[in-house]
Amino acid sequence: MNSDDRRAIFTVSQLNREVGLLLQQGFGRIWVQGEISNLSVPRSGHWYLSLKDAGAQLRCAMFRNANRLVGQPPRDGDEVLVRGRLGLYEARGDFQLIIEHMEPAGEGALRLQFEALKQKLAAEGLFEPERKRSIPSNPTCLGIVTSATGAALRDIRAVLARRCPLIDVVVYPTLVQGDRAAAGVEDAIARANIHGDADVLIVSRGGGSLEDLWPFNEERVARAIVASRIPVISGVGHEVDTTITDLVADLRAPTPSAAAELAAPDLRERMAVLTSHAAQSQRALRALLAVRTREVTTLHHRVTLAHPGRHLEQRAQRVDELAERLQRLAYSRLQIAGQRLNALDSRLGGQHPRLGLQRAARHIDQLQTALTRATVRKLDDQRMRVGAMGRELEAVSPLAVLNRGFAVATNPEQQVIRSVSQVSAGDAIDLRLTDGVLRARVEATVPARNGTSGENVDGQS
Repeated sequence: MNSDDRRAIFTVSQLNREVGLLLQQGFGRIWVQGEISNLSVPRSGHWYLSLKDAGAQLRCAMFRNANRLVGQPPRDGDEVLVRGRLGLYEARGDFQLIIEHMEPAGEGALRLQFEALKQKLAAEGLFEPERKRSIPSNPTCLGIVTSATGAALRDIRAVLARRCPLIDVVVYPTLVQGDRAAAGVEDAIARANIHGDADVLIVSRGGGSLEDLWPFNEERVARAIVASRIPVISGVGHEVDTTITDLVADLRAPTPSAAAELAAPDLRERMAVLTSHAAQSQRALRALLAVRTREVTTLHHRVTLAHPGRHLEQRAQRVDELAERLQRLAYSRLQIAGQRLNALDSRLGGQHPRLGLQRAARHIDQLQTALTRATVRKLDDQRMRVGAMGRELEAVSPLAVLNRGFAVATNPEQQVIRSVSQVSAGDAIDLRLTDGVLRARVEATVPARNGTSGENVDGQS
């Protein structure tokens, strides 16, 4: 075997695949700056282009799921900064860059500053969830750090008017764009903490370019948010924008409107919860009444012949106690619900939701009246059933049988005598009447014959 037989021989596809893997593993994700040329946008929505400078050019592809995040579509001649991974288009053996992110080249220096500050603050643990505070679920006052004339403030106020019109709002106006904006935002956060009125603080502005949003990428603003005693919600830019402020805030919202929704409770949802609680209370009362009814029915089967009157009296007293407890519980539950609705009605004042609260209060009064009536009717029915059971038990009581002139015969061992075969002439027996006992002795036993009775005068059984 010669040396040629031991050589590794690649197919073209294998070679291109191996070279593509080497490029991906050797470089990873890289940043490249250049001028766009030969831009092509087929019906698939993918972008194909070349990046060039004075000495060379590089083929590139940016697929639809990535290029849809680019704000302004590029044109030939644009100078851009891109991030991507190197690879090889195996079908043609073309060396190319798969672009994952694209921005105007002027933003390149700012992007590097952003990444540097991000790494610095992350190393200090300022992005860790353990450091961040929870947002109060029922704030009474909301602080807003934003421009007094911007669209962000109008959006926030519109959301608050819809969700929670009674919440107090304090605006700490500041510049949100330009060289002096970062210092203004920092000062506004400090003023909010000095005043101490707000339970939650929203730091917000509308969308824009990286330069427009840059004040919210400044270290002084990030440290002011970290130092704030008031929990902070960030609402900077649009959903695709991410700033240092978003990363250090206690809660990040994709837009100013979303920040307002996260900060303020929805009174309509709270009303729905109260209504649900009232319905649950009614179901619980009905279930309790059903349980007590079953208990009374079960007790009916357990009543013994001994002193049935006392058992029935005790059970009737128990039913009365349960009825009183049910009425107190129903009144207490409905009174608490009414107090909650009255409190909301007082807070709403002249706002339109008063009409809804009044209707809810009237509805609860109607439910209370209906529930009380139903409870009284049910308990009256139970008392009548208990009385009927007492009369039935009295009818079958042995004492009632004795009152009709019958007697119960027992031997000296107090065993009931049911047949003449159990005694003989001369035996002592007791005859139990309704008002006492007769001591007697058997003179003779007379068995019944063919449905008639006779007498054995010799005293033989």
